[in-house]
Amino acid sequence: MQQKPYSLSWIVALAVLTALGPFSIDMYLSALPTMAKDLSVSTAQIANTLPAYFMGLAFGQLLYGPISDHFGRRKPLFFGLTLYVLASAICIFAMHLEVLLIARIAQALGGCVGVVVARSAIRDRMSGPEAAHAFSLLMIVQGVAPIIAPLSGSLMLWAFNWRSIFVVLLVLGIISMIVSYFRFPETLPPERRQKHTVASALKSYIYLCQDRSFIVPALASGILMGMLFTYINSASEIFIDHLGVGSGTFALLFGVNSCGIIAVSNLNRFLIKRYDSLDLLKFGSSMQFLGAIILSAFVFSQHIAIWSMMLGLFMIVACVGFIGPNATVLALSKQGQRAGQASALLGALQFAFGLVSGAILYLLPLKLEVSVSIVMILYSVIGGILVRQIQPIKSHHIA
Repeated sequence: MQQKPYSLSWIVALAVLTALGPFSIDMYLSALPTMAKDLSVSTAQIANTLPAYFMGLAFGQLLYGPISDHFGRRKPLFFGLTLYVLASAICIFAMHLEVLLIARIAQALGGCVGVVVARSAIRDRMSGPEAAHAFSLLMIVQGVAPIIAPLSGSLMLWAFNWRSIFVVLLVLGIISMIVSYFRFPETLPPERRQKHTVASALKSYIYLCQDRSFIVPALASGILMGMLFTYINSASEIFIDHLGVGSGTFALLFGVNSCGIIAVSNLNRFLIKRYDSLDLLKFGSSMQFLGAIILSAFVFSQHIAIWSMMLGLFMIVACVGFIGPNATVLALSKQGQRAGQASALLGALQFAFGLVSGAILYLLPLKLEVSVSIVMILYSVIGGILVRQIQPIKSHHIA
């Protein structure tokens, strides 16, 4: 049996880097009402820190893509993590909403480097089913974060206050720097680096947008993963404000859906040995559509309860375990020479559709549950159509 080009400890190191994103988003969701009261603003206003973070994630990834292709993976990684730590410190002491918004954008601009570097590093070392296998392992380890994060946030909120949550995020940033220093070797040697200027980086992004082998699975991934961010954008208000659950119960419900991601990612890791990434992606998108139908049926029939909302949302969220690994390997399959930029644009599209869904949710003059159902149906239909336009890649299955 051929030796794998990666170790579990390396995947764990990559998962630590990518976990900064879920922790930075999920850990403070249950604290939004408390933060709003402390800063003398509404919950809706403080919730704007979520799309602000998504904006930083989307834009930051576009910057780190060409930078990591030019300088290698390690230097941009340490720059981004340093920015993340400094921004987290500002969040701790923020006394005004405007300062918190700016600090959150800066935090995202720093923290998103881990996502770009992790995906690029896997593509640097492997492709095809081996890459899909590695991405599935990454999502399993990474999937623990959305379980721990809201529970940890609720515990910190109960024991201290909302500012302690950002203390934890600052410490996580420092831990990520330490792990990266000892466990993340450079995966892009100098001879494989792209000598980018601003003009060449823009030209490369334009080329990627014109490359059907990349842009179709990337758009499909962005829209279908956008369903996850629709859930994240709305979960706190639906469950805490509308259904009246406590912060601890909300954290448990959030953790249940995250367990779904872990279970399906683990299932994907085994199924990829027998089935193509495209087949698994089609199945995942179909199940997300079914989940959106179930959610909408309950919402439009006025059967809105914790169990009915969870049933549809669980199917939508859990199937991210099929969408994420397989859409990523399909999008990056022919982008070995520009893996950094391709990874960056892939991630930016995901958060861009998360931003779009957030805007739709709060612009539609409807109950939030109804708006969420409409977005879920719309995204699942468009994403499913795009998935069926993807051309399969030719590769050998791993043993």
